[in-house]
Amino acid sequence: MEPTRERFPEQRQVLILLLLLEVALAGWEPRRYSVMEETERGSFVANLANDLGLGVGELAERGARVVSEDNEQGLQLDLQTGQLILNEKLDREKLCGPTEPCIMHFQVLLKNPLEVFRAELLVRDINDHSPEFPEREMTLKIPEISSLGTVFPLKKARDLDVGSNNVQNYNISPNSHFHVSTRTQGDGRKYPELVLDTELDREEQAELRLTLTAVDGGSPPRSGTVQILILVLDVNDNAPEFAQALYEVQVPENSPIGSLVVKVSARDLDTGTNGEISYSVSYSSQEINKPFELSSLSGEIRLIKKLDFETMSSYDLDIEASDGGGLSGKCSVSVKVLDVNDNFPELSISSLTSPIPENSPETEVALFRIRDRDSGENGKMICSIQDGVPFKLKPSVENFYRLVTEGALDRETRAQYNITITITDLGTPRLKTEHNITVLVSDVNDNAPAFTQTSYTLFVRENNSPALHIGSVSATDRDSGTNAQFTYSLLPPQDPHLPLASLVSINTDNGHLFALRSLDYEALQEFEFRVGATDRGSPALSSEALVRVLVLDANDNSPFVLYPLQNGSAPCTELVPRAAEPGYLVTKVVAVDGDSGQNAWLSYQLLKATEPGLFGVWAHNGEVRTARLLSERDAAKHRLVVLVKDNGEPPLSATATLHVLLVDGFSQPYLPLPEAAPAQAQADSLTVYLVVALASVSSLFLLSVLLFVAVRLCRRSRAASVGRCSVPEGHFPGHLVDVSGTGTLSQSYQYEVCLTGGSESNDFKFLKPILPNILSQDSRRKSEYLE
Repeated sequence: MEPTRERFPEQRQVLILLLLLEVALAGWEPRRYSVMEETERGSFVANLANDLGLGVGELAERGARVVSEDNEQGLQLDLQTGQLILNEKLDREKLCGPTEPCIMHFQVLLKNPLEVFRAELLVRDINDHSPEFPEREMTLKIPEISSLGTVFPLKKARDLDVGSNNVQNYNISPNSHFHVSTRTQGDGRKYPELVLDTELDREEQAELRLTLTAVDGGSPPRSGTVQILILVLDVNDNAPEFAQALYEVQVPENSPIGSLVVKVSARDLDTGTNGEISYSVSYSSQEINKPFELSSLSGEIRLIKKLDFETMSSYDLDIEASDGGGLSGKCSVSVKVLDVNDNFPELSISSLTSPIPENSPETEVALFRIRDRDSGENGKMICSIQDGVPFKLKPSVENFYRLVTEGALDRETRAQYNITITITDLGTPRLKTEHNITVLVSDVNDNAPAFTQTSYTLFVRENNSPALHIGSVSATDRDSGTNAQFTYSLLPPQDPHLPLASLVSINTDNGHLFALRSLDYEALQEFEFRVGATDRGSPALSSEALVRVLVLDANDNSPFVLYPLQNGSAPCTELVPRAAEPGYLVTKVVAVDGDSGQNAWLSYQLLKATEPGLFGVWAHNGEVRTARLLSERDAAKHRLVVLVKDNGEPPLSATATLHVLLVDGFSQPYLPLPEAAPAQAQADSLTVYLVVALASVSSLFLLSVLLFVAVRLCRRSRAASVGRCSVPEGHFPGHLVDVSGTGTLSQSYQYEVCLTGGSESNDFKFLKPILPNILSQDSRRKSEYLE
C-alpha cells in the first residue's frame, strides 16, 4: 500500500518530537556489542535473553523482534536460544565509510506489554583494504636552484580502512637527493612530503624517477605505491599563493547541478609562463571529483551531481595551484551540506490485528514506528489520525505508536473502519505521509432474535384438514454468521390443560405454523401459546412472541328443535278453539343452532299442512298462528310440519311436527276422532231411550273430564322426567333462552336448555320448559272447558 503524500495537513495532531526522546524513556540503558566486519553469517553476537533478564520461552511468547534503524536485516534473534546472531556479512566501509566508530543502532521489540530496548552494535574494522594513490604517476617540477631542505607536498594515498589500519607511514625508494617525511594533519590524516637533501643540477640530471610507498598499520600491513617523476627546471623563484589557506562553504543539498560552490584564487609574482597558474584537486576525502568539478583555469568548483545530506553531510578538498615554472601552492576547501526538507516521513508497521471482536475494551490494533531522515526541525514529526473514528494514538518509546480502540465497538453499527494515519514533519515546506489501515470488526453474539411482531393473530376455519398451514411467525437477528442463525420452537403453554403439542406444530427453520388436527369451533373457539426463536451463538440468545389462534365457525350444526319435542314419544297436541280469530297464536316452534353468527340465524316456514292456508308460521320467531277464521267444515285434527333452516352456506335444516285439534270452546274432550258413530242402539220404549241417553251423557261427561285431566298430568310428568334426565357435564352449561315479547312475539316465553358435552356434534339432549304464558293460556282453556 503506497502512502499518499500531501503538504500542510490540518488534522488532530499528536506532537512527538523525535529529538526529545531520551534513553530514559526506554527504561533500559543501551548496550553495546561488537563484531568484526566480514564475520561469517550465523556467527554469535550476544545472548539477549540473559542481558534482558528474560527466559528463552518468554522471548517467543512476547514475540521478540530485532528492528534496525534502516530496516536492514543484518541481525537476527534466535527465539529458541535467545542468541543474537549475524544474518549476513557486515562491511564496515559500506556501512559507515570514513566514520569512526561504526555503530549500528537497533531495538529489541517485545509485546504484551510493549517494551523497546535499545542497543548498539560496534562494527570493528579489519585491514581488508590496501592504500591507493589517486594517480599511478605523479609529476613534480623542481627548480634546480631549490635550496636544501625544501619541502615538496605529495598527493597522499587513500585507505578505506580506519584507525590503525589506515595509512601510517610513507617510504621512498633509495636515492641521493630526496627523502620522504610523513606529516599528520589536524584531523589525523597523514600525508607525505618530499624533502630535498642534496642540490639538483639540471645539466647533470634533468629528471629523476622515484617510487613512493604508503604503508598502513594493519597486521599484516598492506601497502600501495606510486611513481614520482621529478623534472628539474630552470629557476622559478615564486610559487603560487592562495588568498585563503582554508575555504569553508555551506551548500544546500537541493542545489541544482552546475551551481557554483566556491571559487578559489591564487596568485604568482612571477611573469610569463612562470606566472601562469592552473588549478587541480590534489585530494578529496570522498570519491575524487564525483560530486564536484574544478575549473583548472578559473578555480571555480561546481556541482556535477546531486548532493544528499543524509548520505554525506560534508566534503573536504585539497586544491593545488601550479605555475608554469613548476612551483605550486595548496589550500583546503571544506564543504558543509545543509539539510533541506526533502525526505517524506516514513512509517513501518510492526504488528496489525484485524479483525477485532466487538464489545471488547480498549484493544491494540496496530503497532508502528515513524521516522524522518531529515535533521533538525525538518526531522521533527507530528502523528495523527482522522476525526470521527473510535480509535486513538498512544505514543510509546523510540518513535513507536500504538493504535488502540477508544472503547467497545459495535459490529451491527459499523463492521469496517478505514483508518488514515498522517505523519507531518515541521520543515519548510511541510511534508506529509499518509498510511491507510483497514480494521474489520468481528461479530459477537450480543443480539437476540427479534420477532417482527410482539403478538400474532391467526384465523382458522373449523373442520380444517390436518397439517394445514395456518400462518407464520418471523424473526430477525442483527448478528452475522452462526450468531444470526436461529430456530423456532413452541414454548410450554401457560395453561397446563391446553394440549398444545396435539394442536399445532412449527417449522423450526422458517416459522411456519401448522394445525395438527381438525379444530371444532363448538369445542374450542380460541387458544393462545408462545413461540420462541433461539440463535446458535454461544451463549445462545432467544426471544418469544405470543400467538393467538381464533377458530372461525363453519355451518356444521343443523338446527335443533327444542319445542315441541321430536323424540318419538307421544305427540303433543295443541288445542285451538274453533272460535279463534285470524292470527290466533297456536304455539311456538323453538329451535337453537350450535353454530354462531349468521350460521345460527334461524328462519321458519310451514312445509306441510293438512289444510294449506289454515295455519301460518312466522319466519323469524317460529310462531304458529291461524291464517283465517275456522269453520265447521274444517277438519278437527290437523298435522303441521314446520321447516327450521339456518343461514349458513350451505344452509342446514330440521323439521318439527305439530298436531292441532280444533275444539268448540274446549267443550269437546281430547279424544281421537271416531271413525264412525255407533248408530245401532235399539230401544224398546221411549223411556228406556231417555234413561240410557241421560246415563250415557253423564258418563261420557265424567269420563271426558277424567281423561282430560289425566292427559295433561301425563304430559307434565313426561316433560318433567325428561328435564330431570342425567346429562354429563360438557362444554355448554345449562342456560336460559328468554324470548321476549318485545319482538315479533305477542307473549313472552322462557326455556331452560341443556346441551350434552360428551358428543363432538354437541346434540341437544333434553328440554325443560318454563312456559308461564302458555300454561296460563292452557289453564284458561281448561277452565273454559270445565265450565
